[in-house]
Amino acid sequence: MNGFPILTLMLLVPLVGAVACLLVDATAARRIALAATLLDFVLGVVLWANFDIGGAQWQFTERVDLFAGFSWALGIDGIALLLIALTVFLMPVCIGASWTSIEKRVGEYMAAFLLMETLMIGVFAAQDLYLFYIMFEAGLIPMYLIIGIWGGQDRIYASYKFFLYTLLGSVLMLIAMMRMVNEAGTTDIPTLMAYDFDPKVQTWLWLAFFASFAVKMPMWPVHTWLPDAHVQAPTAGSVILAGVLLKMGGYGFIRFSLPMFPEASAQFAPLIWGLSMAAVVITSLIALVQHDIKKLIAYSSVAHMAIVTIGLFAFNAQGLEGSMIVMLSHGLVAGALFLCVGVIYDRLHTREIDRYGGIAINMPKYALFFLLFTMASIGLPGTSGFVGEFLSLAGIYQASSWVALVSTTGIILGAAYMLYLDRRVAFGEQKNADAAAMPDLGLRELAMMVPIAAVVLWMGIYPETFLAPMRQDIAALDARLARARPEGDARLKAGKAQPAAEHSATAAAHEGAH
Repeated sequence: MNGFPILTLMLLVPLVGAVACLLVDATAARRIALAATLLDFVLGVVLWANFDIGGAQWQFTERVDLFAGFSWALGIDGIALLLIALTVFLMPVCIGASWTSIEKRVGEYMAAFLLMETLMIGVFAAQDLYLFYIMFEAGLIPMYLIIGIWGGQDRIYASYKFFLYTLLGSVLMLIAMMRMVNEAGTTDIPTLMAYDFDPKVQTWLWLAFFASFAVKMPMWPVHTWLPDAHVQAPTAGSVILAGVLLKMGGYGFIRFSLPMFPEASAQFAPLIWGLSMAAVVITSLIALVQHDIKKLIAYSSVAHMAIVTIGLFAFNAQGLEGSMIVMLSHGLVAGALFLCVGVIYDRLHTREIDRYGGIAINMPKYALFFLLFTMASIGLPGTSGFVGEFLSLAGIYQASSWVALVSTTGIILGAAYMLYLDRRVAFGEQKNADAAAMPDLGLRELAMMVPIAAVVLWMGIYPETFLAPMRQDIAALDARLARARPEGDARLKAGKAQPAAEHSATAAAHEGAH
């Protein structure tokens, strides 16, 4: 596929579909949206099949200089490949979830989703700094509309809160970008990843990017927009918000903060660990007392994304790989859990946990999938959740055993609130006649659940499929971070710290033996 602009094509397909949806009736809009997302999924499969594992770091590159300081520059590495694959996998599911539940302004709704797909793929494929910024920020607009127009009773409040939170940090990021371009003389992201900024300048640049990525993750305590957005968003909006949009913050840390500002990242690693430990424990305790199913899953998302940031700032390959797997797993599992909520909400029109109970009797298929995704969320071995959390915790243990200990307590709390949720919804005595009368999953709902369940199990049983494409890129990032790697308590040997260089050599030898 050398020279074939497959990335541009993947951006154009949903964009053209969005325009078409605005020109037809509701039934045709649904079909066009599904066809466009399925075509993009096929192109994503072709992209994965033609990705050369172990080859050049940047593949499928395209560049057209549009005007001074701005280029249409696209290209992917293994990390971007995995996140693009997650995007194109979830988008047809989102269209399917909206097939009957969205009845007003269907064409505009489908167009908003297709536009968002273009922008999300653009974020992961962009190789020009300003092109990334445009895609990153423009993604706010369709999500803002989806929440504000098709959301719940308090949708206006939630949409404004979502927009203002995410926009504020991004203004600081734009200022930092202009400072970087002025110093490095280029907007090319791969070049900037290898550029050595002055450590004093790195501090301010890192903080500016952090203001945007921390809100996008979201990290505690700037996470308060997320529960409101999830509760008010339609089902598909929650799926794509948890599945892909939150991953943009993690991708930003991997693509910008860590490789471009390694010394500043090491300087602020304790801050990240502290905020992440607080998030893991506090949001898990908050989730434990929720009565709204969506709000509980939203708080669990904050806790899971805290495991991501802990792994990223462990400054070793295991932590970085684990964080990527956690992001992929969370995208699938949280998306699937929101689908499960949407299924019973469409039948009973309530998200109150106490309104359900014992539905495994009349909805056994639903109960099976809900249990599987619950177990994946708490990291049961054999599911995707276990692989990511194990690698992340193994990585952070090399940096700080105390951080690893606190993070593990959060995982224990996660098991508590998810199992408590599953017991109250699916098992026990049937106290509500309307819940007991709900029909089981139909063919359309099964068509959404089965593929996600298959990938969750695939990732848990044979994670090498997902580790192999990014291993070379993670190794390159780890080598870049080696010079700034902070010493942690787990490296203390015989009363003195093991030098960072020696630790890197030991880790490399261990990886080779493995």
